[in-house]
Amino acid sequence: MTSGGTPEPRRHYGDPAAEYRAAVEGCGVVRRDDRRLLRVHGRAPARMLNGILTNRIPGPPAGTPPGALRGDAVYGTILTAKGRMVTDVVTLWLGAGGEEGLGLNVATHGHDAVMRHFARFLPPRMARVEDLGDRVGLLTVLGPGAEGVVREVLGLEPGEGFALVGGGPAAGGGARRDGSAVVFGVEQVRSWDLWLRADRIEDTWRRLADAGAAPVGLGVWHTLRVEAGFPEYGVDMDDTTIPVEAGLMDRAFDHGKGCYTGQEVIVRIRHRGRVNWHLRAMRFGDAAVRPGEKLFEAGGEKMRGRVTSVAQSPRFGQAIGLGYVRREVVPPATLRLGSGAGAEVRVELARA
Repeated sequence: MTSGGTPEPRRHYGDPAAEYRAAVEGCGVVRRDDRRLLRVHGRAPARMLNGILTNRIPGPPAGTPPGALRGDAVYGTILTAKGRMVTDVVTLWLGAGGEEGLGLNVATHGHDAVMRHFARFLPPRMARVEDLGDRVGLLTVLGPGAEGVVREVLGLEPGEGFALVGGGPAAGGGARRDGSAVVFGVEQVRSWDLWLRADRIEDTWRRLADAGAAPVGLGVWHTLRVEAGFPEYGVDMDDTTIPVEAGLMDRAFDHGKGCYTGQEVIVRIRHRGRVNWHLRAMRFGDAAVRPGEKLFEAGGEKMRGRVTSVAQSPRFGQAIGLGYVRREVVPPATLRLGSGAGAEVRVELARA
């Protein structure tokens, strides 16, 4: 906690094993700092963003205030003209009318690049971007008991997509998104993202705790993400990554929409080409491994892959990770860590 009592993002709260059990067997709440919320508003924010985002723009939410407004949240990316990532992004409306604008949940790591990208490609007469910054924060409630906790604390039935409560995070309320997409493939862990105005975070944290949500640190969140095989921008993806390499082709693109920045590269890969690197899940056994280490074929001297994320997994009972391997390495396969004579690394499809 800060001196004012507001929960800060922490690696753990003293007992990572108990935090992991809470997340996979009960209910936990994570104070996140890996994402930021931007507001894009003006005369035509949806039309302007349609030429920037790789996926479709969701329709405005429906409902009757002061009750919850429900809508859709869409996962996508923002690309350079060369098809490389600026960030991944989740798009949702911040209100029922056009004046509230669209919310963009972007990676903190990519924030500065996103703002530079918008300065170049977003016409201010038609749409303006506002960084909500420290005015809002993100709590993620997760675990098999999370649904009941969200229902009790927010007073609404959890469902698909998202819901705006009390006018949304920019107006003093909040936004609740079904965050199961954040932990793809981990069936026992479902999550909900709560974007809240900063002065509501402390009270909501307390209410979640009173309803049974245990504090869970960012270390456990990282472990769950790696177990799920879901890449994080700034860790497994960066400004050199083509999203196809990270396995995002089917998830982050609307292949029937109009033009967007970087589309030519994606279409060329989809119809006539291929990428040389692919994100894969990795099993390291008892080997000591760190992100950045290189992978080789047995007895070989040429690098065939690299490690991007590592976690000690209770679920798999060993060190696991994510990383990229050459397209010639077809899972399931075995590579070697650090050299052709290094420890064996099992390479599998990333399940996300």
